[in-house]
Amino acid sequence: MSHEHAAPETQGVTVQPLATVDLGPEIDGMAGRHLRMRLVTIEPGGVFGPVHSHVDRPGVVYILQGTITDHRNGAATDYGPGVGWPEDHDTVHWLENRGAIAAVEISVDIVRQA
Repeated sequence: MSHEHAAPETQGVTVQPLATVDLGPEIDGMAGRHLRMRLVTIEPGGVFGPVHSHVDRPGVVYILQGTITDHRNGAATDYGPGVGWPEDHDTVHWLENRGAIAAVEISVDIVRQA
């Protein structure tokens, strides 16, 4: 069984909304979509799971502190401060903090209005 299928549920994660822009009035064809920015903290041993897809929810991540392990396509990749990753329609993954300090990221994505 791959790591993707064994991903635990979310634990030790705090998500703080920072800003949102309604894209409908800004860009033709974007009605019902928002640009969203969040501060995500994953405590040591924390998991941002389970496995999830970014189909219809593209985004980018920037690491401010600590190290986040991104599990996708059977591989685990560590990202530290200043480095991030894209989350496009092919992204199917889960995240964890294997480190000794809290990992903090800025996550920016486009979401459908709830």
